[in-house]
Amino acid sequence: MLAAVAHGTLLAFGLILPLGPQNAFVISQGARQPRLARALPIVVAAAFCDTLLILLAVLGVSLVVLTVPGVRTALVGAGVAFLAVVGWLTWRSDPTDKPDAATEAWPRRRQVLFAVSVSLLNPHAILDTVAVIGTSSLAYEGGARAAFTAGCVGVSWAWFLALAAAGRLAGRVPAARRIPGRASAVIMWATALYLAGRLLP
Repeated sequence: MLAAVAHGTLLAFGLILPLGPQNAFVISQGARQPRLARALPIVVAAAFCDTLLILLAVLGVSLVVLTVPGVRTALVGAGVAFLAVVGWLTWRSDPTDKPDAATEAWPRRRQVLFAVSVSLLNPHAILDTVAVIGTSSLAYEGGARAAFTAGCVGVSWAWFLALAAAGRLAGRVPAARRIPGRASAVIMWATALYLAGRLLP
């Protein structure tokens, strides 16, 4: 059982560690908030979406869906368009030195909707979750598979909270407040270009 938890923890950490669009978005929004508590809706939304994807991968549901002809292409195409648009909106967002103004620029509802969107419409993360976590879970049965899944889920929740906290620390320096948002936009555009390249024959 402990081996399954350790396996899930290390595997999820390896997948979530690279700074992709989802991670960059959580950091950038953490930097915009006057207090870490204001970033918790983003953390919960991102972690919940990751938990959902992990459960679907472990249960085999997502793998079945992706075997339907055209679904993978449609998913990647939608992800490219979404990341391009969100990258532009993030780039144009201009945090000020006033905490209230920064918070107003990204209301809680918008924070949650974008966090959910950048998590569920990121085909690279979805395919990694299905291919790696879903496939790895097949090595376990019953309680051991549940332990493996718990290890993966635990990493997501702890990681997104840590990212928001890191962003909040960066946001305390007025001169550096724009950096996480701009970096997030660039990462989203780079991911969109990478995914668009995969659509080409």
